[in-house]
Amino acid sequence: MVVAFFAYALLLWQGPWWLDGDRLRRQDLQPAAGVVITGFRTTLVAVGAGALAGAGLYYTDRTLRHTRDRDREQAEIARDGQVTGRYVEAIKLLASERTVERLGGLYALERIMRDSAKDHLTVVEVLAAFVRDQTVVAPDAEPDPTVPLEESVQAALTVLGRRPPLNEPFRIDLRRTNLRAADLQDARLERVRLAGACLEGANLIGAHLEEAWLKEARLGGAWLDRAHLEGAFLRGADLHGASLKETHLKGTRLYNADLSTAVGLNPDQVREAVLNAETKLPPAVASTVGAIT
Repeated sequence: MVVAFFAYALLLWQGPWWLDGDRLRRQDLQPAAGVVITGFRTTLVAVGAGALAGAGLYYTDRTLRHTRDRDREQAEIARDGQVTGRYVEAIKLLASERTVERLGGLYALERIMRDSAKDHLTVVEVLAAFVRDQTVVAPDAEPDPTVPLEESVQAALTVLGRRPPLNEPFRIDLRRTNLRAADLQDARLERVRLAGACLEGANLIGAHLEEAWLKEARLGGAWLDRAHLEGAFLRGADLHGASLKETHLKGTRLYNADLSTAVGLNPDQVREAVLNAETKLPPAVASTVGAIT
């Protein structure tokens, strides 16, 4: 900047003679020469003033951008602090003994999940852990058919089933849970792990269970009409009495699965699925499809 200032001053002083020195004398200047020199210096001053104005505008713009970025960072920090506070309060409500407070905590977590994409995965893991904690069945125990699904557990499943469609690098873990008669209609549960889960009598109409892991799941009497089970794994699953009307079974692996009393199953669905010799089909469907190898 110092060099530029001195160069500008030197140009202002000697510029007319550098540009037109063969016609301008340095002494005894004529009126016409004075006009040329004055015009050149006036133009140079105007250019300098314009450059200073441009530099001032540039500096002002940079300052405003910096201030705006700093304000945005401060707002983001404040927002993160608010989200953290809401998250802590929601977790406290989940630990409550009162159903209404647990419901408040669950819906607060859903709001956090929708407001903050960075907290999406954490909330999904917490909701899945809550369901497991409330419904898990020991490996050597049988689910109690007389115990209804707790209201807060149903709410957690509902929130999981309608979560925003973001990329999740993990499978929701609901293995060996007792979700008997759960309402999961149209739920988004792609790639969910439900191995050994009890879903007897559950409403899974239109549910998205693509690539779900349902090994040895108990789906007796479940409603799976129009459900999406493409690529799902149901080895050894019990589907006796389950409703499979218009269920999407393309690539569904039904090894050793029991569909002998399933309702609404047709040969076209069976041809799209992947079976083995131990797969049990309804007699009418098995006779139509023919021998399965």
